This record gives sequence, C-alpha cells and structure tokens, in this order.
Amino acid sequence: MELSYWEYKTWLSDVDFTVIGSGIVGLNCALHLKEKHPNCKVLILEKGVLPQGASTKNAGFSCFGSISELSSDLEKHTEEEVFDLVKKRWQGIQLTRQLLGDKTIGFQQNGGHELFLKSDGVLYERCLEGIDGLNELLAPIFGEKPFQTTTNIFGFETIYDTYITHVFEAQLNTGMLMNGLLKKALDLGIHILNAVEVIEFNDSNAQVSISADAFSFNSKKVFVATNGFAAKLLKNEAVLPARAQVLVTKPIKGLKVKGTFHLDEGYYYFRNIDDRILLGGGRNLDFKTEETTEFGQTERIQNKLEELLRTVILPNQPFEIDHRWSGIMGVGMQKTPIVKPISNNVYCGVRLGGMGVALGSLVGKELAEFV
Repeated sequence: MELSYWEYKTWLSDVDFTVIGSGIVGLNCALHLKEKHPNCKVLILEKGVLPQGASTKNAGFSCFGSISELSSDLEKHTEEEVFDLVKKRWQGIQLTRQLLGDKTIGFQQNGGHELFLKSDGVLYERCLEGIDGLNELLAPIFGEKPFQTTTNIFGFETIYDTYITHVFEAQLNTGMLMNGLLKKALDLGIHILNAVEVIEFNDSNAQVSISADAFSFNSKKVFVATNGFAAKLLKNEAVLPARAQVLVTKPIKGLKVKGTFHLDEGYYYFRNIDDRILLGGGRNLDFKTEETTEFGQTERIQNKLEELLRTVILPNQPFEIDHRWSGIMGVGMQKTPIVKPISNNVYCGVRLGGMGVALGSLVGKELAEFV
C-alpha cells in the first residue's frame, strides 16, 4: 500500500502505543493508556472491518461461572485460583458498568440459571451437594451467597424441575457495549485503523518495528490483544482458538423466557433478546474441528442447537432461525488469562477462556498498567 505524506504523518508517525486488536480488551487497554498518558499517541490496529474474534460475536453474558463449570474448575485448579478468577470476572463487569453505564450497554441483571437434563442426574446431584461449599467460597466476592435453587417457571422440558441460579449473573447488548467503547475511544482522540492485519513485529529495545499487510511503521510500545488469534503473533504462548457457533430465532410471540441459561457445564447457553432466543455452544461435540480460527458453522453442531430448541427450550412452540454466526475465543489448559510482558516493549493480554465480556475490561486495564 502506497501511503501519502499526510497519511503517514497523521496515523503512523511518532506512535507511542500500538494496540493490536480492537475488541473489548484492546479498546479498554487503549482507553486506560490515554487516561494515564493523555498527550501520547495511541493507535489501534484491527484486522477486521469490525472487531474480529468474539467481542462483537458473543452471546452477551456477563457471567462468572455456572455451578457445574466452577465445580469442574475446582478439580483442575485450587480454591484460591477459582476464587481469584471469579473475582476478576466480577471486577471486570463492574469496571465496564462504571465506564459506560448500564443504559449504554443494555445491562440487565435477571440472574443466570443452570438447567440439568434428566439424563444428567449424577451431575445434578453433585452440583446440588456443592451449593453450600461454593457459596461459602464465593460470598466474599459478591457480598452474599450467589447460588440458590429456583423452580422451572419457563416451561422447559426434559430437565429437572429445579434450576441452580446465580443471582448476580446478567446479560447485556454486545453491539451496544462495543459501540460505546469505540465512541469513547474516538472521542479521546485514539486512532483506529480497520482492515489492517499485523504480520509480525520486532522489538529492538529502543522501539518496536511493526509489519502489517498494508504498511510498516515503528511504535514505542505494543500491546497484543488478539485473544483467539494470539498464536499467530505469540508463538510461545499457550493459547488455542476455540470457535463458538451461535444462532438466534425470529421474534416469538408471547415469549416469556427471561435471563441467561446454561446447560452441560456451560457448553450450551441461551438467553432472551428482543423477543427471540439466542442459543450457542456445542463445541464439546467436536473439540478438534472447533479448534480453528476459521469462522463458519457445522451441520453437526447446528443440528444439536436446533434439537435443544425443539425438545428443551421451546417445546411444542413453533420457531424459525433468523441468523447464524460464529466467534473465535482463546482458551488453554488453564483458565487464568495471560497478561504479561513478552519483551521490553511488547505486552499481551490474551486467553480469556470464553469470559471476555466479564474479564475484558479488567484485562485491558491490567495490560495498560505495564507502562
């Protein structure tokens, strides 16, 4: 790409901080950098026309972990690690609310309910037995016990008639959230260039040279916030891509479902939005195929999602699918995000484990604090 003097001078010269990725983490990182260093030049590079990955493609859950998910986490992590992770998710969503306001992000705290299929009796009993222990562990974060049992008031079928509800879980509008962050960034004079993919960078200790598909330039500091795509730039970090497939129905007359819902240790999730049901998940059906940075849907997972709509969520109720899409998350063996220096002038905030809506603002803030 041939740049004019004006283009180079305005956007690519004397760059103090370059953020790679304009998702929730990247935008929050840029905002905190600008707040701490108002006279510095902050540039965000985004390879998509809109933010790629999962920031504009997620289900809009501000969740902190369903009871079966947290019970599973306790088998692989210490109690302290699980506590710290849930605390970060809670702190992250509070940061977002303080930054933008509940109205701007469409925030609604209707609770999050975990449903258990009749075929999952062992898991159901184990989770019921674990309520007291998890409430005792997590109550200091929320100020009261987060988990309680509630009855099946929405008419779901083939499940146990008692949900296990996280009373603090909420939902928001992903598009409104990202639009609010983008507007705030532009208002502060942060430069955002879309459809620019970074190919590589090199830290010479004095500065970082950045090679993109369209041009090359130098920056004093670089912050990598590409989450599910991190492996392309960070060869030594343990981040795997994880595709999440999502669908949303056309409006359903008289829809009474309200809140966020989880099934099967959080591998399936659904919610109400604009008199519709949004449903996603299913990567546990085929982990290897879904370990990809390619967007798209598979027949196997889409068929399973529609089956859940017919048999569990909307039994005996007609529905039509309006949209289907996918997002790319960043996962790993550990659920703790990777937020650390890569070299003297390069830092990363990646591997959000499917919890970017809750964690993203805090990870972005922590990333900016390295400077």
